Amino acid sequence: QVRLVESGGGLVQTGESLRLSCAISGLSVGENTVMWYRHAPGKQREWLAAITPSGSITTADSVKGRFTISRDDARNMGYLQMNNLNPEDTAAYYCRLNNHWGQGIQVTVSS
Repeated sequence: QVRLVESGGGLVQTGESLRLSCAISGLSVGENTVMWYRHAPGKQREWLAAITPSGSITTADSVKGRFTISRDDARNMGYLQMNNLNPEDTAAYYCRLNNHWGQGIQVTVSS
């Protein structure tokens, strides 16, 4: 059974940082593309970043330079480092591996 569990969200102030983690079981993070998305109220779900098994990284222009995706093959974890957060980053954040999604984690940025 495949399971993805996000952690590391919370309430921060503008300009602060958070690192989201995605604990993966049932699939190898090193053999599949890991992706991060977010969904803010009243907006469409937004793709943020992806890292392929070869380590190739792509990042959405909207967060490029502030968000960095990574993974730890030994721990079978995915990560999203988010720097210089602002209120527009407030959303539920999700990790995805193939067609499997985590339950999401809330990030709230206060002004």
